[in-house]
Amino acid sequence: MTEQLKEIGGRLSALREIEDLTKERFAVKCGVSVELLEEYESGERDFSFSFLYNAANILGVDVVDLMSGDSPKLSACCLTRAGEGYAIDRRAAYSYRHLAFTFKKKLAEPFMVTVDPSAAADGGVTPPELHAHGGQEFNLLVSGRMRFFLETLVYDLNEGDSIYFDASRPHAMRALDGKPARFLAVVMQGGG
Repeated sequence: MTEQLKEIGGRLSALREIEDLTKERFAVKCGVSVELLEEYESGERDFSFSFLYNAANILGVDVVDLMSGDSPKLSACCLTRAGEGYAIDRRAAYSYRHLAFTFKKKLAEPFMVTVDPSAAADGGVTPPELHAHGGQEFNLLVSGRMRFFLETLVYDLNEGDSIYFDASRPHAMRALDGKPARFLAVVMQGGG
């Protein structure tokens, strides 16, 4: 258990209580068990991005509020330089950079995501653990190659390829060819 996980868990618990949601009701809304929610809130378990995204939407806050405790402050624009952005490294195979972390009241959540090839020891044949969250998502592969899993569908994407999908359907990505795959992911609320 890291200090960061404990801090995120504390913010999650406090926001849930502010919204007057019981653990049971909040767990149902998030699609997790009460036991898992308690592990998240105590900082005993690492969060999936899907859970954080769903929880933030239910609580009416930005993902960055949960991750850092800093509320976005800008409303005219948010400039993010190459290679920068708010780092969200929640799952071993994925590294996220939030590209609009200081902008408030976003209609979409843009991320630069890097998928580590080491998670696909079998060359990406076995599907990874699939996750889902609300809304719709657009992914544009910027570099590398990746295998995209959407429920039982499987697509191989090359640089420049894109996919738009209902993010409430379980999905995941795998880097191919032993090299990282980088893609722009834009998650939009609603739909799904």
